[in-house]
Amino acid sequence: MPEPIFQFAEGLRILLRSRSPEELDEGWKQQDIAPLGWDSLAAARRANLVFLEPVLKEVDGLLLRLIDRARVIADGPSVAAERVRAFRIVELERLQCATAAALVAQRFGVAGLSAVVADGAAPLSRRYYAFLGIAERHPRDEWTMFDAFLVRGGHHAFVAAAAEASRFYPEWSPAQKLIDMFRAVRHDPYLRSFLGPRILQSLYVLADIDSLPFFQELLVVGHTHRDPIHCEVTRAMIMAERFTGKLQENSKFADVRSPEVKAAMDSAVDVYERHRHRFLPLALL
Repeated sequence: MPEPIFQFAEGLRILLRSRSPEELDEGWKQQDIAPLGWDSLAAARRANLVFLEPVLKEVDGLLLRLIDRARVIADGPSVAAERVRAFRIVELERLQCATAAALVAQRFGVAGLSAVVADGAAPLSRRYYAFLGIAERHPRDEWTMFDAFLVRGGHHAFVAAAAEASRFYPEWSPAQKLIDMFRAVRHDPYLRSFLGPRILQSLYVLADIDSLPFFQELLVVGHTHRDPIHCEVTRAMIMAERFTGKLQENSKFADVRSPEVKAAMDSAVDVYERHRHRFLPLALL
């Protein structure tokens, strides 16, 4: 576990030696900075290990220095300079907000993360990563916070994290709240495509029998897609069969007895099981 965050810190130190936007952009790709940073920071948000605080503090300082350095060397008209300004600096700022949230998680735990979320003066991205950190840890006594964010009109990033966290609170019977949220956004193409898979994945994990009528409705009016994560009808078929023991007629497959249907459902279940404990963070500023 410790290796990625130390690699990330070393990659940032190398980038700080860049003397031109071309050198920074090339070093960014060679060090694979973005995936390395996001993976290591996600692990740091979830873990409580004594060695993480000092290295996160170092990473935070390196990121702030690199943002300043990138602005100086990318102050020009070249293609590389434009790319650094448009993409690299923006991602560095996101990484810095995520690092700050991870550092709070190590120092002060869930209480500290909650304070960041409640701080209206904090950058939105920092508040989001703090909220995501709480969702990923899903402490038993925090359901009321997630419940409060499952409302129409809330910021989509926070609603998404709350919807994903809901699967870890079956004792509060959140299925109906998730169904109400899905119905609230179903006529908004963007929100439906964005929130729908997260809501349906949580309903899949919760497996609340009271959600059967909702899934039977989706069998007819749900969206179809080649990707099972985004295919509402496939999800509805799996849930209806789980609850009733029978394959249901639907708008996607003409013959539910076809071997291809079973193969498609088995493949989808494999995908859903792999996503059972996953959160899908956003690139948010």
